[in-house]
Parts: sequence; structure tokens; C-alpha cells
Amino acid sequence: MTIWARIQKLSLGQLWKLSILFLSRPRLIAPTLRATHKTMEICDRLYGKEHHKSTRGNAFRHAFWNYLMCHEHYKLVKNEQKAVIWAKKVTDLYEKVTQNSIMDEKMDLHNNKIGRVQFQLNTLLNEEEMVSFFTEKAKKAVKITSVNENYPQNELVYIIAQ
Repeated sequence: MTIWARIQKLSLGQLWKLSILFLSRPRLIAPTLRATHKTMEICDRLYGKEHHKSTRGNAFRHAFWNYLMCHEHYKLVKNEQKAVIWAKKVTDLYEKVTQNSIMDEKMDLHNNKIGRVQFQLNTLLNEEEMVSFFTEKAKKAVKITSVNENYPQNELVYIIAQ
């Protein structure tokens, strides 16, 4: 699903919440959109439509999106912590407004965090290195079966096998 298609499905209240966030930091809109667009391009190339389901490709997408968003914002704000905080705000809000199942939301939030943590550990990776790193992480992702599970701290997680 394209970004525009996802936006069109949001309610007025959901759009309002996103608008308020972006209006609070208008200069971060372009880097957020760049990171989102680039993530979708790469995921479409690597995983086809499978990354729209709760698969390893989806785990890759969420972690990579957060890393890339931090990376794009870091170039602008020159502050690692501010970049991480912004990526967390955007992706946490995204999870709230898209109304996924509880298990999908928990999985996505977990994978988002992995991406931000990896940014803090490896701030200077280039795009090719990032893709390679998260592709390997996705191959080793752990299948989860319950919302009550303790998810592995440093591993991506998924629900549906491809």
C-alpha cells in the first residue's frame, strides 16, 4: 500500500493527530517523507507485497524505517538523541492511528525500537550497509505467537512465515 493510500484511509481525527505532530516541526516533514518513501521502495524491491503482512519483510520495514528516519533527521538536526526522539514520536503515532491488532502493534513497536537502537549503535552506516544489516536481522527474526511473550531484545520479530 502506498503512503498516499494509507493516508486516505485515516479518519479526520487520525489526520488531525498527524497534522499537529508535523506542524510542531515543519522542517522535519521532508526528511520523514524521504525516509518513508525510500523505505517503501527498498521493501518493495526486496520483499514485494509480503512486507505489508506481518512477515520478516514487515519486521525489516519497521526497523529499517526507524533507522533511516533517524539517519535523515540526524543530517538535519546534527543531534542523535533528537533524531531518535522524532523517529519514535512519528512511528509511535503511526501505530496508534493505523489501528492494527494488538499483536501487530506490539510487533511493530518492538521492531521500530530495534531500528532506533541500531541507529544509536551504528550512526554512520551508509544505505547499502543499513540494508544489508537489516536484511540479515530479518533472516534471523523470531516468530512470535502471543502478545504476552517476552520478545528478544536485540532481534526482530514477526508473526506470519512467508
